[in-house]
Amino acid sequence: MISSLETMLDRPHAWANALTRSQKKFILASVDALLVAFSLWTSVAIRLGSLWPQFVWNTGWWLLLALPLVGIGIFYSLGLYRVVMRSMGRHGALCILQGTILLSLVLTSFGYFDTRLFIPRSTPIIFALVLGCSLVAVRMIGRSYYRWLNERGAERRPVLIYGAGQSGLQLVSALDAAKEFRPVAFLDDEPSLAGSFFAGRRVHPPADLDALLARFGVGDVLLALPSISRARRKEIVEFLSQRPVQVQTIPSMAELVSGIESIDKLRNVGVEELLGRDAVDPDLDLFTSVRGRTVMVTGAGGSIGSELCRQIVAADPRCLVLYEMSEFGLYSIEQELSQLAPRGVYVHAVLGSVRDEPRLEQTIRRHGVETIFHAAAYKHVPLVEANPFEGIRNNTFGTECVARVAARCGVGRAILVSTDKAVRPTNVMGASKRLAERVFQKAQQRCKTTVFSMVRFGNVMGSSGSVIPLFQKQIAAGGPVTVTHPEVIRYFMTIPEAAQLVIQAGSMAHGGDVFLLDMGSPISILDLAKRMIHLSGLDVKDDANPYGDIEIVFSGLRPGEKLFEELLVDGTALPTAHPKIMRSLDSLAHS
Repeated sequence: MISSLETMLDRPHAWANALTRSQKKFILASVDALLVAFSLWTSVAIRLGSLWPQFVWNTGWWLLLALPLVGIGIFYSLGLYRVVMRSMGRHGALCILQGTILLSLVLTSFGYFDTRLFIPRSTPIIFALVLGCSLVAVRMIGRSYYRWLNERGAERRPVLIYGAGQSGLQLVSALDAAKEFRPVAFLDDEPSLAGSFFAGRRVHPPADLDALLARFGVGDVLLALPSISRARRKEIVEFLSQRPVQVQTIPSMAELVSGIESIDKLRNVGVEELLGRDAVDPDLDLFTSVRGRTVMVTGAGGSIGSELCRQIVAADPRCLVLYEMSEFGLYSIEQELSQLAPRGVYVHAVLGSVRDEPRLEQTIRRHGVETIFHAAAYKHVPLVEANPFEGIRNNTFGTECVARVAARCGVGRAILVSTDKAVRPTNVMGASKRLAERVFQKAQQRCKTTVFSMVRFGNVMGSSGSVIPLFQKQIAAGGPVTVTHPEVIRYFMTIPEAAQLVIQAGSMAHGGDVFLLDMGSPISILDLAKRMIHLSGLDVKDDANPYGDIEIVFSGLRPGEKLFEELLVDGTALPTAHPKIMRSLDSLAHS
């Protein structure tokens, strides 16, 4: 019976969905004309207490024909029929308000100038109220029907919106017009908003999350909080990551304001949200090593090297030289920078190895390089452990080539990108980078014209060889997720933040300096794996939850791997002009 009824309704639904914009306008104007006539009759009936008072309509029947025509003209001139019904908002309501007031004044003038008409003085007021409510109600019904028609047959996933501010309302409006998500409620931290309704959805405190997940079968939470601090965002993400929901977010306020992204361009919440570190605005006075200068980046196609290039090119250098041994890496970053580089900033791509000293010298002299950021290195611990001679040749002897050529060519500054694994190294990669630091310190003792410095920091999120992309692939494949040891911890920061701080640290160097970047608090890798699983909307499979989705397997510490990393050899560091950059007192005597 129900299916046959739905089949009968399919035809009018298809007809309504196929109407052109002009046809819809005509139908809406016709309905409005009937509503004007209905509102006039209703207002008289209410005022006089009679359905058809003869002394009014015997002489005033023509008003039931003339007033609707006048009303359509007024509404048309106000632009009411240019407002799309499904997105009607304040502008449409204002048109209705203005139109009903004007039309009630027209009705009043008819009664004033035509003495044969009997129109009580309160009738235009009742007429305006009835007509305004009727026009709004018809449009709300039409909008609801359109949404139902649009959703009919579509499987829309129920979602919660975290944030009942302006961004949340805009997101709901965008999602209502789409077919993927169905917003069912808001979550908001503001206690005064609890119980309120926005866009037809109730606002709940975060404490109601579990009840809402069970009630609506929600599997996704969308963050509509583009301008909150990173620390508060971290707290929210940590709170949500304890539930089996997939968390997505709208673009940042900077992206929305600049027009790079729109409100409905959702992205998965990355694990970097768990850092919760508020960004410190770059000190423009600390970009003197690159602004207006010719800069060369070795390893320009790598994770850190490519981000250094992006930030350097935005700092208005005179010329940027990309030095890279990987053809594909060099091609990729050159193509990207060709679109990013401001007019007047020259970008040159050079294919070569840092172990090729003649090639290095030729490149530096040809372009007149003034600053070098040495980011070329093999950094994957197990691979370097399995290929120790290549690791040392590239990381240590390659650095020696860069230092010799920089001193010989009179380069102003040379900055080595180092690692926390160089502190009391237990593997070949860390040892090769510690030797590279000593090479730069020795070069500083021999050369007084070039300022050599080193910047030491921990893991960066999303870099090649990082554990985070590995976890993401393992989760996408259905698991298991492999963690080396349940107690292993690491420092993390984002690639853009690391690159920005490296540039600023290089400008503060006086010679032989070892700079340390503030990495924040260390993160448990096991905890990181669990949160990444939860942020994907999945459950961890373990003894307590044997029916979970993703299992975590412990593979054991790899050769040369530590449970924790350090940034200092002797535990002593001094503050600098930048709150996230410290200067180490490490020296050759402590090595």
